[in-house]
Amino acid sequence: MGELTGRHVFAITASAFAVIIGVNVLLAVKAVSTFPGLEVENSYVAGQGFNERKAAQDALGWVMTPTYEAGRIKLAFTDQSGNPVSVQDLKVLVGRTTEAGDDVWPDFAPQDGVYAADVALGRGKWMLKVTALSADGTLFEQRSDLFVQG
Repeated sequence: MGELTGRHVFAITASAFAVIIGVNVLLAVKAVSTFPGLEVENSYVAGQGFNERKAAQDALGWVMTPTYEAGRIKLAFTDQSGNPVSVQDLKVLVGRTTEAGDDVWPDFAPQDGVYAADVALGRGKWMLKVTALSADGTLFEQRSDLFVQG
């Protein structure tokens, strides 16, 4: 075993910092490359009519309940009395909350009082961003989490 010199200590210290810096750079690159982007272009402009849109949506009294079973997503829209409601222009973004790589826009069709679409989802947490219109043109927007087992 040789003597520990200043050069050895410097090499050990430089190597440790190189590993730390390398890992930090790798994590920063991964964070930026997997970030799905902004929700809206300009949050100030998007927020201008928020209270009015929220009040109109609350007046509808709708509840949207998502379920997933056997490769099929079902969305049940009900009114304050629990009766099914008909929606127009239904658009649903299904994706992971942390990255946009798995995002899909399935085509939902009415089926027995609910709206259904075939989508193969892997195990874990999924996000649904739902937009629809009522018969009078009121916008309904909701973001829901969907947990897929095994």
